[in-house]
Amino acid sequence: MGRARAFTLIELLVVIAIIAILMAILLPSLNRAREQGKRAACENNHKQLMLSWSLYADDNRDRIVCGDAGEYGQPAGEKYWVLRDYVATLTRKQKEDAIKAGALWPYTKTLKIYHCATGRESAKEVRMYTIFDAMNCREWGNPGMSPIVKLRTRVKRAYERAVFMDDGGASPAHMGGWTGYAQQANWWDPPPIRHGMGTTLSFVDHHVEYWKWDDPRTISQGRLGTAQSAAQPRNNDIYRMAVASWGSDKARPS
Repeated sequence: MGRARAFTLIELLVVIAIIAILMAILLPSLNRAREQGKRAACENNHKQLMLSWSLYADDNRDRIVCGDAGEYGQPAGEKYWVLRDYVATLTRKQKEDAIKAGALWPYTKTLKIYHCATGRESAKEVRMYTIFDAMNCREWGNPGMSPIVKLRTRVKRAYERAVFMDDGGASPAHMGGWTGYAQQANWWDPPPIRHGMGTTLSFVDHHVEYWKWDDPRTISQGRLGTAQSAAQPRNNDIYRMAVASWGSDKARPS
């Protein structure tokens, strides 16, 4: 009888080593492809939210929806775009109901577009997008700055003024309007780092951009998730957000 052939231990180790090398080469590419897919889905959510945002203004004599989420006093005759869905003690069902009770819900009618694919099920993340304070919220931290209320009569350089951002709970305490300084080289609310150390933003002219942070201090602040950082002079990320938030270039790095 002939002897059955089998792999030797050395051959098995060589095969395992080759598989490990291939995995090490392919996994980063697979992770990048997965992230690009999530980012594309996130950008599509932005586009749908922007369409709803514009339709609301069309139906309300050019007045845009209140960008607050219940942090401040209810504006007279207005309704928040979502209610206080960010409170940590709420159940998922209560968070969903708070979104549905918001002013933008009649124009969206689906919870899916409020949620980015990078969300964590364990954190009960339902809504991951926030509106900038400058969009009919408050001039919080920026005395003398005026939030935009009317869409077509007030917005200049619509291509650089941001409306929605994938905040994703970067600041655990709240997810109301995103607050940024217009004239100071500081972070008020922390920068979100959802997508490959960056985030997605949608602008008044309806285009969507992915911003990858350039300054290591921005990434450190985003990881901390704490508000009101120490001064970060010459941080170009803060300058870009000052322009996106308020159209201000006074935080420009020297």
